[in-house]
Amino acid sequence: MAERVTKDTFEEKVLKSSLPVLIDFYSDSCVPCKKMSPVIGAIADEQTEKLNVYKVNTNFDSELAEKYSVMSVPTIVLFKDGEEIARKSGAEKKAVLEEWITQSLDK
Repeated sequence: MAERVTKDTFEEKVLKSSLPVLIDFYSDSCVPCKKMSPVIGAIADEQTEKLNVYKVNTNFDSELAEKYSVMSVPTIVLFKDGEEIARKSGAEKKAVLEEWITQSLDK
């Protein structure tokens, strides 16, 4: 399961992480976000050794959404060494998201 991060924990958990980090920017009222939740949870559970996975609720942490120019949800952002390396908007199937993660990290 993906843990929720806030503006207070974002720097420590995401920007200072030794592993790459996938962030799911979501909203409680977003239907596609709800469909993505089990996909994000499965990736979090299956890739613990190579990737940290967190969620940011844009209803409560709009400052983070604004800082990272998240204009729609769901938006998935991949960070490596504290820097954004890739971004994907909209709901995706698990296999598509896993392939995107692999390709993004191999660049």
